[in-house]
Amino acid sequence: MRRSTRDFFKAWHGVKEATLFDRLHGYVYARWPYLYIGIGLGEHPIGRAYKSIISILTDLRLTRDKPASQGKTIADTYHGKVVTTDSARQLVQVQEDINLPDLEHVIPYPKARDIIMTDPDHIAILDCPCRSARTEPCLPLDVCMIVGEPFASFVLDHHPNRSRRVTCEEAEGILEAEHARGHVHHAFFKDAMLGRFYAICNCCSCCCGAMQSMRNGTPMLASSGYVSVVDPDLCVACELCTDHCPFGAMSMGGALVEIDRVLCMGCGVCVSKCPEGALSLQGDPEKGVPLVLSELLKAGVEA
Repeated sequence: MRRSTRDFFKAWHGVKEATLFDRLHGYVYARWPYLYIGIGLGEHPIGRAYKSIISILTDLRLTRDKPASQGKTIADTYHGKVVTTDSARQLVQVQEDINLPDLEHVIPYPKARDIIMTDPDHIAILDCPCRSARTEPCLPLDVCMIVGEPFASFVLDHHPNRSRRVTCEEAEGILEAEHARGHVHHAFFKDAMLGRFYAICNCCSCCCGAMQSMRNGTPMLASSGYVSVVDPDLCVACELCTDHCPFGAMSMGGALVEIDRVLCMGCGVCVSKCPEGALSLQGDPEKGVPLVLSELLKAGVEA
């Protein structure tokens, strides 16, 4: 057994209520992500059978873990939170171990909401499983960031031809480049990945499985905590924002852009695409608390 595999299973010792299913699920997910995601997206021949099986298993698992009256969805155990480029940059700039458990006020899901980062400067870039599953994927493929241990070493060990180690500075450069392409940063959490944050994906609306799920009615993504707002004195109705909004939240209402606050996830793509500076992000309490690591750490110290 490879050392990274031993370290992955060893890390489960500190996870409360972890089952053998959780450990094996996490191993399969991290060991064969392209098969796992490809099947989940329906891009693999056995996708339909897999979806039926995993739906049954998930239903049994979630029914066991919480009362049926609360409702259940796969998004409770595997989900992401939209983050701005500044917030994503903070996640890859960390130099010391971080322990921020039970962040339900930030990551509003019943499971997988911890930010526990060991060796957070260990970052691996992985070819995006969602893009790789598509017949005509968006490029580049190498945009998924696996952050901290035991995740980064596991990916580098088991996917040497599809991953590479990068520095914090290189990771920041990838974030900036993907934002410039109009792609969205998602901080991903999964119960089978020790119940915590493990990756930053830089997602396009055409390839991303989580964004596809959102369009199909499964709430796999939480808002950044911001919404886009327009300054009517600066908007010239150029429609660039409507063209670039990854969530379809913007439309033209005569001479002024209109923003659907329900659909807006506060990613900030439109803000950077507006040549007039007519758009900005504002905090919205109804959208939750932003994942701003510096603020979370400060609140943790003060507490």
